[in-house]
Amino acid sequence: MLGLDFSQVDWNEIGTATLDTLRMLGASALFSFIIGLPIGVLLYMAARSTSGLVRFGYSILSFIVNILRSVPFIILIVAMIPITKSIVGVSYGVLGTIPPLVVGAAPFFARLVETALNEVDKGVIEAAHAMGSSTSQIVWKVLLPEARPGLLAGMTITIVTLVSYTAMSGQVGGGGLGDLAIKYGYYRYETEIMILAVVLMIVLVQLLQMAGDRLVRHFTRK
Repeated sequence: MLGLDFSQVDWNEIGTATLDTLRMLGASALFSFIIGLPIGVLLYMAARSTSGLVRFGYSILSFIVNILRSVPFIILIVAMIPITKSIVGVSYGVLGTIPPLVVGAAPFFARLVETALNEVDKGVIEAAHAMGSSTSQIVWKVLLPEARPGLLAGMTITIVTLVSYTAMSGQVGGGGLGDLAIKYGYYRYETEIMILAVVLMIVLVQLLQMAGDRLVRHFTRK
């Protein structure tokens, strides 16, 4: 079909690249959620504070988050090479791609967390206050449980975004399916490898989106 010949495809290499992408995706998503969730909660709480000092801190944190969100990932991964090397010892491959993936995705997820918390019914929060709940109790027992569908949707969006980031990392030797597509499809004109890499990434995104949508529907209160 279309002059393509898949008989010469090295399926072991395809499998290795797929596993590398999943490793990058899993590690970077985990750290992005661990870092982004408290930042998002902090942004939400600080924005509602009556303290001028806290509001000033919110402005600074919000500014930093916006800057990190605005930097194109391909530029971020290059700019972070010295930092990445000092953290993990290398600036390429699967391990060298995880730090910039986290730095690129955590602020993005933090904003989604803030948005999800903003959608929580204010009456529920006021009722918790009236019952004498502390700030930590409100966060853990009211805000986060009530915002769970929105948080799950934010996680899904972040993971799907990370898939595209892993593909871009292939331009600088990041490994995974993106690296495979660029190395074989662009430099060696082996169209079959590029098509397989693209198809696998599309399938991965579809599966992740379907799983995320199902979780959101499950936890959404009717």
